Amino acid sequence: MIDYHVHLEEGPYSFRWLERTSQAIRFFNEDEGSAKGSKAFIELQMKQLSQRLQSGCYSEEWLDLYLQQAKKLGLREVGIVDHLYRFKETRAYFERYMQLDNNEVGRAQRYWLDSVMTESMDDFVSAINQAKEKWSRHGISLKLGIEADYFVGGEEELTSLLEGYPWDYVIGSVHFVDGWGFDNPQTQYIFEDMDDATLQENFAQFFATVEKMILSNMFDFVAHLDNFKVFDYQVKNTAFLDSWYERIAKALVTTQTVTEINAGLYYRYPVKEMCPGPRFLQILIKHDVSFTVSSDAHFPDDLGKYTFDNVNLLKSLGVQSIVGFEQRMRKLIKI
Repeated sequence: MIDYHVHLEEGPYSFRWLERTSQAIRFFNEDEGSAKGSKAFIELQMKQLSQRLQSGCYSEEWLDLYLQQAKKLGLREVGIVDHLYRFKETRAYFERYMQLDNNEVGRAQRYWLDSVMTESMDDFVSAINQAKEKWSRHGISLKLGIEADYFVGGEEELTSLLEGYPWDYVIGSVHFVDGWGFDNPQTQYIFEDMDDATLQENFAQFFATVEKMILSNMFDFVAHLDNFKVFDYQVKNTAFLDSWYERIAKALVTTQTVTEINAGLYYRYPVKEMCPGPRFLQILIKHDVSFTVSSDAHFPDDLGKYTFDNVNLLKSLGVQSIVGFEQRMRKLIKI
């Protein structure tokens, strides 16, 4: 019934990005054009991609594809967010906390940051707020959110970046450990050099950052609590994991912070598992943590993926309601 973690675009911009964008457009225009493999088919694709690039990801035409998919699935509420690192206004914040030295990791991350940081926060906020009325006429409540990267020590600067905007909710997330963007495929090789002890140390640092993020009490909900597993490098020590799962659950309850079941890693990354994973989810539910549900879509054809399945999963585990937001006020939605 809801999907609260939906993105409109993500770089870096490459031929792979063009192919995925073309796939999304074709999903909504299957009957258009000539047979696949023909010259006419390629000409049509190039025309569509050119229009998409010129109009941008905040255009009414691109948002309408999300609306079309939401209607098709019967969603009642959709929350569109963007990553904080997409916005030029936030460059100093990320440059302060990311590894950007003149070495292999630093150069890869500088390339990534320069490639993805292409938009204006004001443009994003304006586009979503303007679209709300149209979505409402179609029976769907559109929410304005932001996914904000948390860095230990950056709380005051982050608060300043986010204030003054009419967010329906603010998501906290951790994508960096000690300045290393661990979910970037360009730096995945760092995992390959870790033995079991080093991997466990890095997981501990990740979970400690997640715990501090929650205890900062800055966020309405926190995203993908165990996404350090993204490339399927897993800690085998279950006692270690359970200890952190318990600590994070207690932090969520203490601060009354919501989390999500996020499907993004399940259908887009090697780990092929929801966030949180099954054992983590059981512990969170034992502590009566509150949930929302998210596809973590980055293209309109992924909107709503597995959100109904995850609502049913929560219901089967005894959860009676999930959480929605409006103007940073939470509401319960019975399931």
